[in-house]
Amino acid sequence: MMAKKPPKPAPRRIFQERLKITALPMYFEGFLSVKRAAYQEFKRYWTELRGTTLFFYTEKKNTIYVDKLDIIDLTCLTDQNSTEKNCAKFTLVLPKEEVQLKTENTESGEEWRGFILTVTELSVPQHVSLLPGQVIRLHEVLEREKKRRIETQQVPNTSLEKEKEPIEDYVDVLNPMPVCFYTVSRKEATEMLEKNPSLGNMILRPGSDSRNYSITIRQEIDMPRIKHYKVMSIGKNYTIELEKPVTLPNLFSVIDYFVKETRGNLRPFIYSNEDKLGQEHNMEGIIEKLKRNPHTE
Repeated sequence: MMAKKPPKPAPRRIFQERLKITALPMYFEGFLSVKRAAYQEFKRYWTELRGTTLFFYTEKKNTIYVDKLDIIDLTCLTDQNSTEKNCAKFTLVLPKEEVQLKTENTESGEEWRGFILTVTELSVPQHVSLLPGQVIRLHEVLEREKKRRIETQQVPNTSLEKEKEPIEDYVDVLNPMPVCFYTVSRKEATEMLEKNPSLGNMILRPGSDSRNYSITIRQEIDMPRIKHYKVMSIGKNYTIELEKPVTLPNLFSVIDYFVKETRGNLRPFIYSNEDKLGQEHNMEGIIEKLKRNPHTE
């Protein structure tokens, strides 16, 4: 008798889990094939346009994105001739790179072009072949994005200065850290998992040498057990030190590997969106809060 597959997350739960990662409003979503400088070929992702950022998921029902791309500084969007039938291809020209996108049909291609240009140029493009209802949606998104920009400009100057460090922050924008990454020690990670089991059971943290990483997990089989796994940074890849080492292209894939291999029994430890924003500067405060007010299952 074949083992039952673990249940897939319900749409509402997926939406709530993604909200823990980002509070940016979602304007459009769908499948996109993406080709970046580091890719040999197109990779197909379920893609969300939130604010002026594209979030890429390996599958539609994944709750953790594998990559994201900030397109607020889009220089231009250029169409490409495609030899494939019923397919639209275009290139996003950004200050630091050019990203090729391919849609599954010409209609979705027009929609993606419309939404991307609307949020980056803050105006509804005139030369897109869309139905009246779709054009109305673009105008609604335009108003929401204008309002979001105004609200963003009203936050304290310190937050704005942090967002406006293009050279230092550029790598972080293109290669963000997984939501379960915390700058904590082995002992602190263990305490966080033991005192707050309802928040998740897997933490990604810096390694002891500050160059590599470690995964700390808490499993309950016969009794609760804490385990630690080394994740070595080798070139542009990351290798999990197992009996048979596993090499993956990024840290998101590392987290996804543990989740899939345990059929969802391992879950990323997520404290809260607000406190995560200050984790690097106030991690000690967060740990103290977790110790004082542990969540229970």
